[in-house]
Amino acid sequence: MATEVKVSEHVDAVVVGSGFGGSVAAYRLAEAGRSVVLLERGQPFPPGSFPRSPAEMSRAFWDPREGLYGMYDVWSFAGCDSVVSSGLGGGSLIYANVLLRKDERWFIHERRTPGGGYEPWPVSRAELDPHYDAVERMLGATPYPLHHPAYADTPKTHAMQDAAAELGLDWFLPPLAVSFAPSPGAEPGIGLPIVEPEYGNLHGAPRRTCRLCAECDIGCNDGAKNSLDFTYLSAARHHGADLRTCCEVTAIRPRPGGGYEVDYVRHDPAVKARRTKPHTIGCDRLILAAGTYGTTYLLLRSRENLPGLSPALGTRFCGNGDLLTFLTRAKDRDRVRLLDASRGTVITSAIRLPDEADGDPAARGLRGAYIEDGGYPDFVNWMVEGADFGDQIARAVRFLWERFVDFFSGAPDTNLSAELSELIGDGALSISSLPLLGMGRDTPDGVLRLRGDRLEATWTAKTSEVHFERLRKIMQRIADVLGADYADNPIWFRKRVITVHPLGGAPMGRHPGEGVCDPYGQVFGHPGLYIADGAALPGPVGANPALTIAALADRMCTRLLETGAGPVATGAATGSTGAGSPAGPPRAGATSLSFTEEMKGSWTPGTADPRAGERGDGRRPLAFRLTITAADVDRFLAEPEHLAEATGWIESPALGGRRPVTRGHFNLFLATGDPDRRTMRYRLHFTDDRDRPLTLVGWKDVRPGPPTRIWADTSTLYARILQGHVDEGQEETAPVVGAGVLRIRPADFAEQLTTFRTSGPGGLAALVRFGRFFAGELWEVYGPDR
Repeated sequence: MATEVKVSEHVDAVVVGSGFGGSVAAYRLAEAGRSVVLLERGQPFPPGSFPRSPAEMSRAFWDPREGLYGMYDVWSFAGCDSVVSSGLGGGSLIYANVLLRKDERWFIHERRTPGGGYEPWPVSRAELDPHYDAVERMLGATPYPLHHPAYADTPKTHAMQDAAAELGLDWFLPPLAVSFAPSPGAEPGIGLPIVEPEYGNLHGAPRRTCRLCAECDIGCNDGAKNSLDFTYLSAARHHGADLRTCCEVTAIRPRPGGGYEVDYVRHDPAVKARRTKPHTIGCDRLILAAGTYGTTYLLLRSRENLPGLSPALGTRFCGNGDLLTFLTRAKDRDRVRLLDASRGTVITSAIRLPDEADGDPAARGLRGAYIEDGGYPDFVNWMVEGADFGDQIARAVRFLWERFVDFFSGAPDTNLSAELSELIGDGALSISSLPLLGMGRDTPDGVLRLRGDRLEATWTAKTSEVHFERLRKIMQRIADVLGADYADNPIWFRKRVITVHPLGGAPMGRHPGEGVCDPYGQVFGHPGLYIADGAALPGPVGANPALTIAALADRMCTRLLETGAGPVATGAATGSTGAGSPAGPPRAGATSLSFTEEMKGSWTPGTADPRAGERGDGRRPLAFRLTITAADVDRFLAEPEHLAEATGWIESPALGGRRPVTRGHFNLFLATGDPDRRTMRYRLHFTDDRDRPLTLVGWKDVRPGPPTRIWADTSTLYARILQGHVDEGQEETAPVVGAGVLRIRPADFAEQLTTFRTSGPGGLAALVRFGRFFAGELWEVYGPDR
């Protein structure tokens, strides 16, 4: 039962977690002008702060009860062990950079079977492709530049290519979120200074291109890795998102009157196991992105507060088919074959194994998978050599025997350089060894549940035995081609796996009987509550899942913004209707349309004339970015006000920087007293940095003239800034703060054309109707007299 708590802080959206789902959500909502608070339990890790020494590594784990606040959160369940991350940037801090799309034919709708298989994907590859594109651009996806001289010397990559060719396997270089060049399109090079994007990087630390140290999984101290803190999170902060680290969410519940309340505690890494007073924040939209374990755990603990959660909660857990094995002592014609796992990025290449769904006769009865070369930091080579215990003893005994003989010799060898070199060894084991990383479509039949206050997972490799045995056999064949010994990971003898890709627990579905949330991530029965991480996946991705999680979050945000992501009470605060506010909720089955518009210009405080304000000596910069949403296209086109909602932000240093629009309206081609003249009107409520209420009112004057005037008239906005939140009909009496002019730049207009979105039945037809209306109105004003 929800408990009423006094909440002193309220924002449009709270995002829990900063992994691939949470970072995307924070950026998309902040960019749209929403007030966003992101809560991340871990610390920020700027370049140079990742642990390397034994003392630092011993503190690199997450267990606040024991005073540990490091990156690695290690879980041990029945059937599997798991490693996830804690820190600003989530799993991107320790993942291996691979950005693969889920294969088109692997978006299956599998029925329940007696063995437990059930994998219903309610989205398609075609629906995700635009969002895959967006994420790849943001993360700088690029294949490993194997054919560039600076990066060609990567033995493990060539070895994988040779083995795949020998076995007739599909080998390729997957896109990686790594900077090999200082800027997009520039020449690759090792250790070059990276040119930052316009939003900078939140750490303020210099970055350098990849130097092939294979330290991706323990944190990149060069900043070459395009992790989420350098990309989505830096951009989110640039757009006004409040990123709070060391803040762990402990409870969530609905808020009386709409929205949600979130309880969290602040950790202090300087104080061991310190208990802090809980904080509470209210929000209109709550996005859970705390990872498969964190999100599922929060929902399981909140069942009493969130009545009606789907019975699917906790189900369809899997490890994305992860399997770790090792190749050792590779030889080529009785000579040591160089593999050198410490040279390159952790993963440079991949082999794809077909799925029965691909239509490949050779894959009948099989589920698709990938095998990727692994890597590890150079200092691990010392541990690998230490594992060759027998050879170490032999070298030590030989060294001691020679020293014993020298002791009694009349002419002892006084130069021990060669002997010490032999004692250390030639490193043959370490340079000829290579981890192999497998993953694929295992059976998502695991269950996450609470045992007391602890999370428990029930999962077994048995129902995915065909998948794992297929991976092991092909890895053994790769070992044979490379003349290497094959070794399973040390815990495989108990049929346990180590997964770094836990998925499921709060799966999406078409209805509450099938999933916890809908295909857009919104929890069934709880409007405004979203799941944006691996917990929402209804089954394995097959490939590395990071890109798919991010793309689903991007798709979720597009839908959220199209359907209105502002305060629940938006439009109802003053009770006004008519020309000044949207006319009620859309009809059932209505189709919505939205687009984003960005305008820039200048204004002068103290003047009421926009033209004078644009040219005034004391003019200041002024800009806004708005998402215009017509919740019901047919009604929008039919009603004379042509009224839509405007959400986003207004920016001017004189007003405190970027300020969210708390309530906004837009009229398209509003009729005037002149039958040949139209206006486009804007009314945007906001507050400055001192919480003074302000209103921007603006108009575009569309009046008769030659067609050459169309661009100038439709891209120029005359604006006044008024004191207070001014409603329709009150402009003449409201005090004027200043005035100016804003314009759409051609580049921004080109981007605007790509932002049109529809939601609901007949989206394309609705877009066509809107286009015809827009063109028709322009013809009425600028066309020849009839």
